[in-house]
Amino acid sequence: MWQTHNNQLYRKFEFQDFQTAFVFMTRVAELAETLKHHPTWSNTYNVVEIWLCTHDAGHTITEKDWELAREIDGVLKSFN
Repeated sequence: MWQTHNNQLYRKFEFQDFQTAFVFMTRVAELAETLKHHPTWSNTYNVVEIWLCTHDAGHTITEKDWELAREIDGVLKSFN
């Protein structure tokens, strides 16, 4: 589930290994390019953390963030 913290959407994803986490990140990167909305994220081994906010709207959560979050959830479903 996405959580709101400090005017950002946040979610932590855990995968079976680094390669799976990296494939997930690659698919999210493709989505971000398509939507022209890029996340702040980190990856440590099998864990990917993503923060979403709209920088040009004063670093707040907008519909663009919710849209990307929904799309990311769709990508996640292909891993289950």
